[in-house]
Amino acid sequence: MKATVCSVLLLVGLAQAQEKPRARSLGVPFDGTPGSLDAITDVQGVEVGETTLISGASVRTGVTAILPRGRHNNDAVFAGWFSQNGDGEMTGTTWVEESGFLDGPVMITNTHSVGVVRDAVIAWQAKTGLLPKTNTYGSSFFSLPVVAETFDGRLNDVNGFHVTPEHVFAALENARSGPVAEGNHGGGTGMRCYGFKGGTGTASRKSDTYTVGVLVQCNCGTREQLTVAGVPVGREIPETRADAPMPRETEVGSIIIVVATDAPLLPHQLKRLARRATMGLARTGSTSGNSSGDIFIAFSTANPDAARPAGIADLKMLPNNEMNGLFTATAEATEEAIINAMVGAETMTGANNQTVVALPHDDLRQALKKYNRLQP
Repeated sequence: MKATVCSVLLLVGLAQAQEKPRARSLGVPFDGTPGSLDAITDVQGVEVGETTLISGASVRTGVTAILPRGRHNNDAVFAGWFSQNGDGEMTGTTWVEESGFLDGPVMITNTHSVGVVRDAVIAWQAKTGLLPKTNTYGSSFFSLPVVAETFDGRLNDVNGFHVTPEHVFAALENARSGPVAEGNHGGGTGMRCYGFKGGTGTASRKSDTYTVGVLVQCNCGTREQLTVAGVPVGREIPETRADAPMPRETEVGSIIIVVATDAPLLPHQLKRLARRATMGLARTGSTSGNSSGDIFIAFSTANPDAARPAGIADLKMLPNNEMNGLFTATAEATEEAIINAMVGAETMTGANNQTVVALPHDDLRQALKKYNRLQP
């Protein structure tokens, strides 16, 4: 029954992804050329699924699943990861570092649900037969899933442990290409970003013949830091009693950034790409405060069957000298994905009757106009 309910929530989220305004449609003048969806799913093969949990007065959480080659293909992809600031968690990264492969989905949830999500991914792999390519021996296998988190304890009863294996299965099994629901969806349901409602956001860029797609779960920054297209938007929008900050307003949140590309990159190059997500994050104002878990992972859908257990794998690699366009695309898509998460979010009241207001679209446009940055 739970899985059925989660599936309905997922389908509603996909419909909303097509209806809600996004930052570009509000006149934010982002640099670069996006793909047709302006989403991580512009990278062919990538699928995204979610389970959104909103119940009663205090459950505001969920799960997001990013499957590099889709839910029916367990071929591992080359990957690299980077910790800009490590007050957070992304499991499985020691094996990504050691092997050079991402061997399964990337999952994102709340801080105290990492364990149940990790275990559920392994159960899903066993159930479906989509076993890890790097750690399978005959009929036996072991799995080291990549599960990341940000803390939603202001709006969500994080110690109620509301995420269950069924919710994880639903996110995985309902993953699709196409538009991605933003704002209060999936793992980003209860998140707060730059003093406003945050959550899940995505964007993409075309770079020569390749595509870079980014998905973020943003829960970072303070109001005064928020910068949009170079404009100090956070300082231009005064706080009201309803959206007053917590007593200790410091940068204590986190952000997870997932970068996908179809460019043929090897693991050391993907680590370089993951680092460039910091540039996009900085464009939005963050300085990665002491208690912010800012952890990024990048993967490439090129080089299929590279994780074969035997034989010589013939690989393709883009020269380092030709990576500059990918670096730029990563920074630009990361910036836009963060702002899309905030534009797509809606005001939410949750645990302990706390309210986090959404970024007001009209005020955003007025701030951009004041600095002559509003796109016609």
